[in-house]
Amino acid sequence: MGLTRNPRQAGAAAAERDTHGPVRRIVTAALPLYLTMIASSAGTLVDTAVLGRHATVSLAAFALTMAVYVPATATVAGAMRGVMPFVAAKDDDPDALLPVVRDGMWLGVVTGCAGAAAVASVPLIGRLSGVPESTLSELDGFPVLLAASVLVAAVGNSATSTLVGLGRSRLVMRAGTAGTAAAVVLSLVLVNGVGSFAGLGLPGAGAAMLAASVISAVVAHVGLRRSTVLAGRRLGIGRPQARAVLRLARVGVPLAATVLVKFAVLGVLSLAVARVGTGSAAAHSVAVSLVNLMFTAAVAIGQATIPLMAPHIKAHDVPGLRRGVRAGAKVALGAVFLLGGVLVLLRDPVVSLFTRDRALHDQVTGLLLLILLVVVTDALQAVFGFGLIALKDTVPSLVVFTACYGALALAAVPVAAGGGLSALWASLALANTLLVVGQAAVFHRRSGRLAATAPAGQA
Repeated sequence: MGLTRNPRQAGAAAAERDTHGPVRRIVTAALPLYLTMIASSAGTLVDTAVLGRHATVSLAAFALTMAVYVPATATVAGAMRGVMPFVAAKDDDPDALLPVVRDGMWLGVVTGCAGAAAVASVPLIGRLSGVPESTLSELDGFPVLLAASVLVAAVGNSATSTLVGLGRSRLVMRAGTAGTAAAVVLSLVLVNGVGSFAGLGLPGAGAAMLAASVISAVVAHVGLRRSTVLAGRRLGIGRPQARAVLRLARVGVPLAATVLVKFAVLGVLSLAVARVGTGSAAAHSVAVSLVNLMFTAAVAIGQATIPLMAPHIKAHDVPGLRRGVRAGAKVALGAVFLLGGVLVLLRDPVVSLFTRDRALHDQVTGLLLLILLVVVTDALQAVFGFGLIALKDTVPSLVVFTACYGALALAAVPVAAGGGLSALWASLALANTLLVVGQAAVFHRRSGRLAATAPAGQA
C-alpha cells in the first residue's frame, strides 16, 4: 500500500530541499528575469536614439506618449503579478491550474483595456496640459499603436506571470528577448528607413513596438503550452468567470495601485527638483535612471521568491516561509551591493554616458551614497512586498506604501527648496527606510496567521 504525505510533511520536505540552496535557486530564477528587464530598457533607449536622429519633434512626441505608456504598462504588469501566487499554489495540479490561467487571461484583457484607453488619450492629455501644437500634430497614429501594444502586452503578461509562478523564468527570458530583438531591428528599419525605403518616422516606432509586443506574447504563450505542466491542454480563454477573476483582482489591483502611487510621487519629486534649477533637475533624472537599473534586480528577485514560498504556504509552514523571504533579502542585498560597487568603481565612465557637463557629472557623483541607500532600502521593502504577494494579501502593503510615499509627496517641495537635491534624496531614503519597517512588520504579522489557520492535523 502506497504512503501519502500530508501538507505538513510536504512542507517539511520542501524546507529540507531549501536548505540545499534557496539562495542558489533564487539567483537561478531571478537572473533571466533581470536580463529580460534590462534588455527591454535597452530597447527603449534604441527607440529614443533612433527618433532623436530622425527629428527633434518626433522625439518630443515620443516622450509625451511614453510619459503615459510607461506607467500604464507598469501598472498592468503590477496587476498581473497578482496571478503569480495562485499559479504557484497549483503548480503540481494541471487540472486546477488551467482555470487559473484562463482567469489570468481575462484579468489581462480587462487591465489591458484600461491601460490602452489611457495611452489612446495622449492627444487629449497633451492638449489639456498645454503641449505645443507642433508636438501634438506629430503624434499621428502613434498613441493608437501604443494603446494596442499595451493590450497585447497585457495578454502576454498573463502568460509570463504564469511562467514566473511556475518557476520557468528562462521561458520568460526567451519571450522577452525575442520581442526586444524584434523591436530594435524594426525600429532601425521602420523609423529612418533603409535603401529606397524612406522610413515612417514616429508611426514606424509605434509599429515596431506593437510587433515586438505581439512576438513576445506569442512566444510566451507557446512556451506555456509546450514546455510546462499544461502541455497538451487547451488554453483557450473561454468564458469569463467573474468571481474567479475578481479573486485574482483582489490581489492584483492593489499592486497596480501601488505602482501608480510610486509613479505619481516620483513625478512630484521631479517637479520639486525642477523648481530648484535646471542642473538639479538633470542630475535627478540621471540618478533616477541609475536607481532603476539596480532596483530592477530586486523586482526580478522578488518575483523569483514566489514559487519558492508556495510549498511553505500550502503547508502553513511559517518558519519556512520566513526563511524564503530572508533568502530573497540576502540575494537582493547581494545584487544591489554588487551593482552598487560596480557603479562606485566605474562612476566616471558610467555617469559620462549620461552627460558631458562636468558640473552635472560632479553633482551626480556627489549623490552616489544617497543613491545606493535609496536602492538598498527600496530593494528590501520590495522583497517583503513580494512576500505579501505570495500570501495573496496586498492591501496592507498598499496602505503602508501610500502612507510613506504620501508623506514624502507632501514634504518634497519644501525640502527641495530648503535643502536642494541632496535633501530631497535623503528624504526619499528615509521614506524607503520607513517602508522597509512597515512592510517587514506587516509581513511578519500576516505570515504568523498561517499557523493559526492550519487544519488540526497540521498544527
